[in-house]
Amino acid sequence: MPAAHITQARCARAAAALCAAALLSGCSAVSYYWQAFNGQMELGRRAQPVEQVLAGSDASADLKRKLAYAQRARDFASAELGLPDNQSYRRYADVQRPYVVWNVFSAPELALTLNTHCFPVAGCVPYRGYFAEDAAQREATALRAAGDDVYVGGVPAYSTLGWFDDPLLNTFMHSPDLEIARLIFHELSHQVAYVKDDATFNESYAVAVEEEGMRRWAAAYATPEQRAQYERLRARQHALVALLLRGRARLDPVYAGDAGAAEKRAGKTAAINALKADYAAVSAGWGLTEPERQRYDEWFARDLNNARLGSVAVYTDLVPAFTRLLARERGNMPAFHARVQELAALPRAERRSRLAAIP
Repeated sequence: MPAAHITQARCARAAAALCAAALLSGCSAVSYYWQAFNGQMELGRRAQPVEQVLAGSDASADLKRKLAYAQRARDFASAELGLPDNQSYRRYADVQRPYVVWNVFSAPELALTLNTHCFPVAGCVPYRGYFAEDAAQREATALRAAGDDVYVGGVPAYSTLGWFDDPLLNTFMHSPDLEIARLIFHELSHQVAYVKDDATFNESYAVAVEEEGMRRWAAAYATPEQRAQYERLRARQHALVALLLRGRARLDPVYAGDAGAAEKRAGKTAAINALKADYAAVSAGWGLTEPERQRYDEWFARDLNNARLGSVAVYTDLVPAFTRLLARERGNMPAFHARVQELAALPRAERRSRLAAIP
């Protein structure tokens, strides 16, 4: 089937799914699904084949260099990591904003369990995504007014799970080279295995793939300076995640106890203040420049609440289990993906049990 016909068929299926979901959910859902559909269509309209951008005169020399680099990483993803060989990340789109979508996470004031939202393709996920920041902030304001903790996070890329050919975007092409490769590996993983209603399984698997991909890619193609820069960045990110998980662990007994709401709120405040103090102590040893310090301080302080702490676990909880599974398969990526697909087909409880049992 010609590529144009494939795109039309996918658009028709996506439109039908969104329309059905809107009808089942009532009128209040129509505007949300409409913005999602229009946002995806905008990406398609803006996307150009990478070779066309490289041959043109409008793109800067730096963008052309990064696009060529991204194509090498894209080839590596399929040839060395067993990821799909299709047209995803073979086109480039400038959406003229810093993020492609903004995800809104929410949780009750005195609980770490994220509120979930269910969709016809992705299933139930712990966030709602908006293609316009002002729409995301309006949703966040409404949720806060209802008493929830809320976290709004800008997202540089997302996967359509193979429904569309996902493009490279301006939202992440300004990143360091190795970060571009990491993102391609991560997002392509979602086209291999994806389980409705189990975001932690999906994201932890993709993180495990990206980490193995980056180990192999950096060893083969990164300069010593690039590897050092990337390792510093990842070490800081891992330290930040560890801090947030520690904050989550402090709050678990606070919320699980029999104390009243006022006492739990006091315990919540104390735990978050302790988390802030931990961050100040750890980040003091990073040797940051003042602009770097400001960026990290802003990132850490933004929406430091139950929703933020709950969202971190989605991307981390099962990574060690997937890493052990890859080791059991002796680093054979196709075999690893096949085992993950087998797990994805199981009921949730059995899936988690088998992952936990991997030595």
